[in-house]
Amino acid sequence: MKMRLIVIGLALALSGCSTIGGWFGSGPAKAKPAELVEFKPSISLAEAWKVETGDTAGHVFHPQAEGDDVFAAGGSQVVRIAVATGKPVWKADADVKLSAGVGVGLGLVLAGSSKGDLLALDQANGQMRWKVALSSEVTGQLLAVADIVIARTGDGRVHGLSVADGSRKWLYTRNLPALSLRGSGGMVVRDDVLYAGFPGGKLVALNPANGAQLWEATVALPRGATELERVADVMGNPVVDERQVCAVAYQGRVACFNRGNGALLWARDTSSNTGLAMDERNVYVTDDKDAVTAYDKVSGRAGWRQDKLARRQVTAPLALGDWVVVADGEGVVHVLSAADGSFVARAKVDSGVRAAAVDIGPGFAVQTDKGGIVAFRLR
Repeated sequence: MKMRLIVIGLALALSGCSTIGGWFGSGPAKAKPAELVEFKPSISLAEAWKVETGDTAGHVFHPQAEGDDVFAAGGSQVVRIAVATGKPVWKADADVKLSAGVGVGLGLVLAGSSKGDLLALDQANGQMRWKVALSSEVTGQLLAVADIVIARTGDGRVHGLSVADGSRKWLYTRNLPALSLRGSGGMVVRDDVLYAGFPGGKLVALNPANGAQLWEATVALPRGATELERVADVMGNPVVDERQVCAVAYQGRVACFNRGNGALLWARDTSSNTGLAMDERNVYVTDDKDAVTAYDKVSGRAGWRQDKLARRQVTAPLALGDWVVVADGEGVVHVLSAADGSFVARAKVDSGVRAAAVDIGPGFAVQTDKGGIVAFRLR
């Protein structure tokens, strides 16, 4: 088990559980990161622009690309950036320290706070449309789909809210284990189904219109004698294609399931505290040893493994055509070949990166710990 995970004892009042900090939290000095290997770049990677939001304060934010813009949050700021120029279209001060964001859709930009505030801003101009208090810290991905805003809180609840005013439409609740990883519990919507991962290794499919559970599947089973050994949380957002939905768990496995009924298609033992990505060929997983592995998404057979980034606190991957993009806790952005996992390009940003890079059309963007949204062009 990766012992850099630190119990930080953040008690969640409504659930009675605690979170484990991972490299998201503070703790003893970490092991020395692996030295960067030398290679001859085979593609050009250049910074296109940079826009400041605010310090992430240890939270994992998820910038989102929508149309010709990128939306992001950090500190108490929410920003809309034109991809073509890198210039802010608007910046809004939320007047609270943010812990999650952004979600974009149905004319709204969504962000959440550690005090449980969920904010909905007007996508066009950044003006506040509504603000509601939820039951606990707002965490992870935020969604707006089918006239419903969907948010998660650290007490294990998924909230379905009215797009118009934030009033509650439905509430899905699960009991949480005694310990869980900070950053666990992502979600994604496809074809009118919401897929959500949970602490304890469960993946569920919900109807986003009313929160009804369609099926439940087991990504990983908790094992071990202690609560720490039994942590088996689904990490990052599930990934979906026409046939299957895949997820990965800490101290568990990567597994793909039939989207219609949740039947297991394949699984491979691995452990991740960040997440995974998928393209037409493979499922890519960053494991808790900071190696990136490509699994054939039909058979689950491992194709390649890039293990030269040990102890560098590597993010979940972004699958981007012929490349796979990851970044690390030292602020280095790495571009790998999707064919064999070899290094093809590298760049440096001002501080560590925690969340997966986001596809912005002509390239990708990352968000740094200091709050910079940095866009890159690949050639």
